[in-house]
Amino acid sequence: MSTLAWIITVSLAGGALSVLAAAALSIALGTHRISMLISYAIGALLGAAFLEILPHALEHGDTHRTAATVLLGILAFFILEKAVLWRHCHHDDCEAHEAHAQANDHGRSGLLILIGDTFHNFVDGILIAAAFLESTELGIVTALAIITHEIPQEVGDYLILLHSGYTRVRALAYNLLSSLATLIGATLAYFALADLKEWVPSLLALGAASMIYVAVADLIPGLHKRTEVKESILQVLLIGSGIASIAIVQALVGE
Repeated sequence: MSTLAWIITVSLAGGALSVLAAAALSIALGTHRISMLISYAIGALLGAAFLEILPHALEHGDTHRTAATVLLGILAFFILEKAVLWRHCHHDDCEAHEAHAQANDHGRSGLLILIGDTFHNFVDGILIAAAFLESTELGIVTALAIITHEIPQEVGDYLILLHSGYTRVRALAYNLLSSLATLIGATLAYFALADLKEWVPSLLALGAASMIYVAVADLIPGLHKRTEVKESILQVLLIGSGIASIAIVQALVGE
């Protein structure tokens, strides 16, 4: 099999496998636990951003430029969310979204996380192509590591889409569509790796910015509506579990 064929096959299979595995795990947990596991999703997002994505961005890019990109990314996602809110309020009578916000957030978090995940998947594709261009064995190992890393993060993404009001079918479909960015990134990298490598730190920084913004600005405030001591302790434990899951996967794959 040619190197390009390996890249295309692994990118397609890897993206779909991580998304389907995450969806199956989320469904197995049960719908009644989805709201509780938003705390886990917060931990997974923050863990992925601070333990995996940002370190890679800082390692391969200029520190100040990477930090500035994260800052600009957070501001950009704030503006994007404002635009989504304005569009919703312009067509529907709403007052700070109080009535419906209890059930979902009108897809704002879901939209932002899909954008960020697409950036992340695109960069994953670049990394897979770079590894395969070095050797087939390295490419396979790198792809397996990325898939393993993606599953806990995709669980968080899937839960956030459900929390944002998406149906299970739509959440799965949009996650699968987002995973195609891996194939696009890998194919482009194969033909123009030298030009794309310098974009990797910035794309990683933007992906991290979206995850941080969604976790801190959209999801954490909702947890403060439950002030019971038992509920608060559970939230902290689940956030810690989300972070720990990323750290454990990192340790298992040796990164």
